Formats: sequence, C-alpha cells, structure tokens
Amino acid sequence: MTVRKRLTEHGIMPGDLPADEMVKRIVRVDHAGEYGAVRIYQGQLSVLGDSPAGDAIRHMAEQEREHLETFDGLIAERRVRPTALMPVWHVAGYALGAATAMMGERAAMACTAAVEEVIDKHYAEQAALLGDDEADLRATIEKFREDELEHRDTALEHDAELAPGYEVLSTAIKKGSRLAIWLSQRV
Repeated sequence: MTVRKRLTEHGIMPGDLPADEMVKRIVRVDHAGEYGAVRIYQGQLSVLGDSPAGDAIRHMAEQEREHLETFDGLIAERRVRPTALMPVWHVAGYALGAATAMMGERAAMACTAAVEEVIDKHYAEQAALLGDDEADLRATIEKFREDELEHRDTALEHDAELAPGYEVLSTAIKKGSRLAIWLSQRV
C-alpha cells in the first residue's frame, strides 16, 4: 500500500499535503526531534555527568546520537530542508536538560519520561501513515520508537514520578514537546 492510500485511509482530505510533502515533514520533524533529544541529554550530562543517573543518561544519549546520525543521512539523501528552528532547538534542548538536571536526578528523569511519552505517540502516528513504498522509513521509525519507550521506562525506573512537582513539570514538558513538533513540521 502506498503512502497516498494510507493517508486517504487516515482521513487526509483533498487539499491536504501531498504524500511526498508529508514524508518530507516526517523526516524534517524527526531530525529536529532527535537533535533536540541529543541537546537535552548534553544539558543533563553537564550537570549530572558523575551522578548515579549519569550512566543511564549516557546510554540514552548514545542511542539518540545514533538516531540523529540516521536522520542526518535521511535529510541529505532525500534532500529535505531541515527546520529553520534548529538554532532554537540547540539552545532550548540544552537549557531544558540542564535546568531539569539542576532540579535533581528525578526531575531530569521526569523530563525524559515526558518527552518520550509524546514521542511514542508521535512515532506511532507516523508509522501508521507510512505505506509499503516507505517500508524502510517506517521500520526506522518503529525501531527508534522502541528505543524511546526504553528511555521512558528507564526514566520511570529512576523515580521520575517522584520528582517534586512531577505532574506540573511533566505537563509543561509534554506541551512544549507537542509545540516543538508542530513548529518543526512547518518552519
């Protein structure tokens, strides 16, 4: 099944983006998201590098670097324009990581859990849109989704939910993540 047929099945209407533009948006936003994730972990490691949580953060950061390298390749291979917001995500990702780490290990893990919950849904929606003509991209997204779920689970195992103000912090980070996705698809 093609991307166009799957888009039609998922309620895409005439006048919506053509399938090739939708795929470009997917590559663009996922590239931006993986870049942001790398920056979040860099910010966290700048504060918590030698802490007990540091090893877990380093492991997650390495996986995010691998994801980013894959999307760097897809951006070039498919000639997709990266989001113009990369300088914003450079600063915002690092600042979010460092700020939550300064609040403590649990807050840093709460940040990870919140971001990964949003990314899980985001990647699942993307995979559902991609047809057989984009099987490789769908497989990549599904593999990365598994990694992101592992990161969420790791964060929860490190007491993310016990962070002071967890609900408020988690809600704010989720809203910010959804906004970053929306903007990166378009700008």
